[in-house]
Amino acid sequence: MTIPGVGPVIATALVALAPAASTFRRGRDFAAWLGLVPRQHSSGGKERLGRTTKMGERSLRRLLIIGASSVTKVAARDPDKAGAWLAGMLARKPRMLITAALANKMARTVWALMAHGGSYRTPAAAV
Repeated sequence: MTIPGVGPVIATALVALAPAASTFRRGRDFAAWLGLVPRQHSSGGKERLGRTTKMGERSLRRLLIIGASSVTKVAARDPDKAGAWLAGMLARKPRMLITAALANKMARTVWALMAHGGSYRTPAAAV
């Protein structure tokens, strides 16, 4: 629950509905299970990424997107509260696209914490 955008409802749902973290090799596999990764149309070494797949656990995906939308809403209102990555993305991209990307990032962070233990630490500000 220390991750921004993850509250008691999302944390409880993740514990109840997600399989063990050892089921997935990496965070991208967990995010793909949730349906939060871009569809790949890659060929010949050229990487082409498309829209979000939306193939996976629907309820957890929705909860993570709701949590990410609250974080992006606060960051859009007050850029000082946003991290460097989120503030930079808000300056360049549409907010709903950033919401999906942040939900993907949150899912990977959740997997890392479930797989390796520990607690979430906010990233240090760049000097």
